[in-house]
Amino acid sequence: MSAIQVSNVEKEFKGVQVLKSVSLEVRDREFCVLLGPSGCGKTTLLRILAGLEVETSGELKIGDRRVNGLAPGKRNIAMVFQNYAVFPHLTIRENIAFGLRMRKDPEDKIKRQVDRAAEMMHIEKLLDRYSGQLSGGQRQRVAVARALAMAPDVLLMDEPLSNLDALLRLEMRAELKSLLQETQTTTIYVTHDQVEAMSLADRIAVMHGGEIVQYATPMEVYANPATTFVGGFIGNPPMNFLQLSSVLAPALGIEPPSGASQLGIRPEDIVVDGSADSWRLKVGVVEALGPHKQVSGKLGDTWVRVTVDTNLDVNRGDDLPIRPNVPCLRWYDAAGKRISA
Repeated sequence: MSAIQVSNVEKEFKGVQVLKSVSLEVRDREFCVLLGPSGCGKTTLLRILAGLEVETSGELKIGDRRVNGLAPGKRNIAMVFQNYAVFPHLTIRENIAFGLRMRKDPEDKIKRQVDRAAEMMHIEKLLDRYSGQLSGGQRQRVAVARALAMAPDVLLMDEPLSNLDALLRLEMRAELKSLLQETQTTTIYVTHDQVEAMSLADRIAVMHGGEIVQYATPMEVYANPATTFVGGFIGNPPMNFLQLSSVLAPALGIEPPSGASQLGIRPEDIVVDGSADSWRLKVGVVEALGPHKQVSGKLGDTWVRVTVDTNLDVNRGDDLPIRPNVPCLRWYDAAGKRISA
């Protein structure tokens, strides 16, 4: 078993609290993504799990073992870094074998593990080359193969695809998901890219200001953001937020729940509707995006985005009649926390 249990972990750097009593449970063989903007603490948490940083307080468990204070080499984890960390003076075979040799594994086991990892990452024909002879995508495959060759209990990945171009990232993302489903290795993956998080994760831990503000499946995080931060961070374009004072409650057809001061609605959950009590959006920008158009404009004093059919005739300056799909409304209090309707 290689489940991970993080309990009330805190971290301070020179009096600044970077992690604020973070607790996280990752099931055995689960793919967990730590998602959040730069500076939210996700990489610090990953490095604490790896043993590269020391927590100020809290408890860490991998399986049944408490790993606080254990050296990285004794935690049976493997880590893939953003910058690959592939040794240029070693062949690809020697790079993949590096951790196994440091662990003093038998040579026959090393060869077996290296060959298997290289085959999984489709780099078996590159084993006698040096990193300088490889593309960026191939070097990334080497870094992942080196981690998998260790047969770790836990795989930790710190923005491993961020240095690749868009098309290669798409390809590697699909390969990585398929590979980790095959190996069934418990994985924690750090990224600030919501598309990576949504497409890869079994569950996403959204971090903000050193805390986990929501931990759920990708669709739960998308459909039911726990805070206005989550709704604004996940989704492209993000969720719209309207102060209740700026909209007409009768047009919603329902009474806002007690304590609600704003509502959230995804752009695709707003429909064009010419009925008398519709909201009127003053169109400012129309973006043709192929299968749909993105229309942005002012609703009162608030900038609102609406996803419409690509064939809709709409132009800058139009008054577009719109209505929210009421079951898709999400309500938030003045502090930005979700209220159940």
